[in-house]
Amino acid sequence: MTLTAELPLGKINPAVFDGLIYPRLGAPSPDILAGPMHGVDCGVVRVAPGRVLAMTADPFFIVPQYGWERAAWFAFHILASDITTTGLKPSHLAVDLNLPLSIKKEELEVLWETVHRECVKYGVSVVTGHTARYAGCDYPMVGGAVMTALGDEDKYVTTRMARPGDRVIVTKGAAIETCGLFAAACPKLVEAELGAADLRELEKMFYAMSTVEDALTAADGNARASGVTSMHDATECGIWGGLYEIARASGTGMAVDRDAIPLAPAAARLCRRFGIDPYSAISEGTLIITARPEASAGVLARLAAKGITAAVIGEVTEKARGIKVSEEGRQRDLAHPVNDPFWPAFAAAQEREKSL
Repeated sequence: MTLTAELPLGKINPAVFDGLIYPRLGAPSPDILAGPMHGVDCGVVRVAPGRVLAMTADPFFIVPQYGWERAAWFAFHILASDITTTGLKPSHLAVDLNLPLSIKKEELEVLWETVHRECVKYGVSVVTGHTARYAGCDYPMVGGAVMTALGDEDKYVTTRMARPGDRVIVTKGAAIETCGLFAAACPKLVEAELGAADLRELEKMFYAMSTVEDALTAADGNARASGVTSMHDATECGIWGGLYEIARASGTGMAVDRDAIPLAPAAARLCRRFGIDPYSAISEGTLIITARPEASAGVLARLAAKGITAAVIGEVTEKARGIKVSEEGRQRDLAHPVNDPFWPAFAAAQEREKSL
């Protein structure tokens, strides 16, 4: 197998992670309560008796074509969406900005003012970082960032905590990020292929590309007391990838119904037109929640009160039963998609957008 085949575009696959990264994690520590694992969004470290620090790291992802305010909003929410899957409120942010030579002062001002605004909104303090312009740097990956959350040890959750019998809930639906990014980066092409009405519907999905409100609402201040056992945002490889990752991290199985997963009509049309499976396509904004059966109605009610669409799509099962998905009355095994269909379709669409 070639190196390119082993390291496809986007996140590395579980096999590469397990073989290359997981065996080499530096010095062990008894205070690490949740360490690196495929499908686990955050690390968790005990910092004092009964207190933990959760942390997540991601690229600082800026796409100027979205508009500077929208691009910076999304960069913040990529991080905040991960950290809030613990059920804890975000607390601190460290940002390394390795900016391209082409950036202008007024563009940086809009970018950072937006990050500051979102930090204030969610009570996040910027504590350290690095800001510079360098040759060889380019959009969208203009650095990296770490976001943290402080909380009580008996209140956080990770994907390792899902248990057989839990109900599986998804918010908003499939392919949220796929649709939001297509509409933001390729509006002329989307309108030409699907029409102005669909473009308007898809454009609305941009600010749905966050699970921060979803996760904080589901957790309701104490995820475990609220009956939430795990949360995971459906980023690379979408809902199918997210379900697989929760099952793998928690050592369980899954039984889910594809037809119970919400899918907006405009999203279905976009995915069909550009040859994308909506259930395995990148979907920041879709939160997968597992919750105890007696707690699922309360989770759904809290989300509905916030205007967040959500649905029960199945349940967590014993590992021996495998990961199963029902489609139009037929059941099949669910494997990890490995390669997200969004990336090649999006790259081709961006090239077509240039010619319009």
